[in-house]
Amino acid sequence: MRFLRLSTAFLPLACLLAAWAAPVAAQSGPQPRLDVVPLSAGIHVIQAEMAVTPAQQATGMMFRSQMGANEGMLFVNEDSGVRCFWMRNTLLPLTIAFLGDDGTIVNLADMAPRSDESHCSAKPVRYALEMRQGWFAKRGIKPGQRLHGGPFGK
Repeated sequence: MRFLRLSTAFLPLACLLAAWAAPVAAQSGPQPRLDVVPLSAGIHVIQAEMAVTPAQQATGMMFRSQMGANEGMLFVNEDSGVRCFWMRNTLLPLTIAFLGDDGTIVNLADMAPRSDESHCSAKPVRYALEMRQGWFAKRGIKPGQRLHGGPFGK
């Protein structure tokens, strides 16, 4: 998973360039499991690995062949920005939720495996949460709803 921080003024150009950008570091296998934080979406509990460092974020879910039903990866950034993700070397179909500072879902995007198509937040955000594709839809979780726990508080 490749992660980019973009200025809203350069979003169209940056999204185009993201599809051609090289990975930050050569990665040939999945990264070890990261620290986990429990999050909740209503009655649903998520065990979210936290990708905090640039290396963790650049690798993300790449090369992983399985993912638990309620497991995900939370990308944590120090500041807000338009965030774009792609699925190069990611083997599993995912849905990404772009999240505001308080855990409110800004927008969702389904992402196909092994694709360089860029998926961006609708506005500047600090967080993004990747789950198995369809996880949010199956639970009726939509933009405007809020996640709790971890960096979002109770």
